[in-house]
Amino acid sequence: QVQLVESGGGLVQPGGSLTLSCAASGLSLSVDYYAIGWFRQAPGKEREGDSCIATKAGITHYADSMKGRFTISSNNAKNMVYLHMNSLKPEDTAVYYCASADSGYGCYKNKNNLEDYDYWGQGTQVTVSL
Repeated sequence: QVQLVESGGGLVQPGGSLTLSCAASGLSLSVDYYAIGWFRQAPGKEREGDSCIATKAGITHYADSMKGRFTISSNNAKNMVYLHMNSLKPEDTAVYYCASADSGYGCYKNKNNLEDYDYWGQGTQVTVSL
């Protein structure tokens, strides 16, 4: 079975940086055509996609609002995916989730749709505030 665990959230001041981690088990990112996506959900709002990586191919995709500020990376041998966030804004405050897609085709084709993902972590809170 696939399990995903996020970590690294916390309180950060506007303009600061955080790196989130997603530890995956029950899959092998180095040999299979998975995608790992990062999503976020603020109170009262729908969940939205931040970024994804088609891990074997090394293809990445970013939402327009995150381009130039967020970077997704992976260590496939260790089944780890990271989201590096800088220049954080109060509107980035949300619960951040990682998710896995059995097929990485969507991310490979420069998409990151909620319905493509099969397994989800329980989330980590990021709060950007003084």
